[in-house]
Amino acid sequence: MDSRFLQTYVHVVELGSIAQAARHLGLTPATVQQRLRALEADMGSALIARSGRTVKPTAAGTRILERARNVLRDLRDLRSAATESDLPAGPLRLGATPTALTGIMPPVLRTWAARYPHIEIYIEPAPTTLLYSKVLAGELDGALLVHPLFALPKSCVWRDLRREPLVLVTPADMAVRDPLAVIAREPYIRYDRSVVGGRMADDYLRARDLRPHVRFELDGIDSIAKLVSEGLGVALLPDWATTGASAPVRRWPLPAPCPVRTVGALWPRSGVRSELMRVFVELAQSQAAADR
Repeated sequence: MDSRFLQTYVHVVELGSIAQAARHLGLTPATVQQRLRALEADMGSALIARSGRTVKPTAAGTRILERARNVLRDLRDLRSAATESDLPAGPLRLGATPTALTGIMPPVLRTWAARYPHIEIYIEPAPTTLLYSKVLAGELDGALLVHPLFALPKSCVWRDLRREPLVLVTPADMAVRDPLAVIAREPYIRYDRSVVGGRMADDYLRARDLRPHVRFELDGIDSIAKLVSEGLGVALLPDWATTGASAPVRRWPLPAPCPVRTVGALWPRSGVRSELMRVFVELAQSQAAADR
């Protein structure tokens, strides 16, 4: 059995379309269909059912799907282990929140590319909750994310990279003497309460019996900062890392005690590519220390 055919099948099922799988793999739809037919012939069963332009797994296809993912994961691990260098072979499958991707990773990736040019990194941007579940499921080798508001499993390693206190974010031309008075007076853009930073901000306001006039609620720190820069309100956000151009806003410290979210790296303790993740995180920690 050709593992490429198995990978093609998994992509087709996950994307729900032969055309989308072909674009993802850089193949023609005809080549994807040929791979599927060859795999079905090898298995002796139909694995997908076509309905117009969409596909879904048959009963047999559903039964083998998780095993197929496990086989592909084992093959990646085998290739990573079969190297004569000090480090396992890549690719390193690394997740990152949007702010970590733009604020922390660029200089680390630059150093990585210079030191380890033959070890590829696959990067998946996603929210913390999704990254956390993918690391635990073995779908990612590690992730840069926000520390959840609960204890992490002992099967994983955690390393702090940044501590980000909540700050008041206002348009660049707004003068602030009393941050709490500004929050009470100005239209408020609420950071989504389903994420760690948003929950911290909501708890901070509740503890001070502040009920701002909420104009919008959304996830995405950079998106909120952009709305603030346009004069649509003020916001409480973690003092996030940025690189390059950002929205023209000002950040004001809040009266203590002020919540702090921790951004760091999470990875399985015993994964085949755990050593790659450890080296990457050491580079990130060195970069963070240099930026202080």
